[in-house]
Amino acid sequence: MLAEPLRPCEGTDTLVKAISIPAEAIMGEPIGAKGAPLYTDARHYCEAGVTTVLYGAGPHSLMEVNAHGADEHLDLSHLRAETEIVVLALKDLL
Repeated sequence: MLAEPLRPCEGTDTLVKAISIPAEAIMGEPIGAKGAPLYTDARHYCEAGVTTVLYGAGPHSLMEVNAHGADEHLDLSHLRAETEIVVLALKDLL
């Protein structure tokens, strides 16, 4: 968990807006753009100039799902809601 967080790059605001509007409507609370110290390849894409955001299903913290643990888990209601959010974001972007 010592990785550098994904940082905003050119175009990120467009993707954040496309995700945050349906997310707020479905989840009932605003989401914001913030970096998290997760190791993913996404930060490398952004450093190379590829507009990138990370957005996924789950609660507010990695501890709540025991991320990277033997019993990492996800509530299916979160998965359904986040899938709908991504579909609506893609519909808006496309």
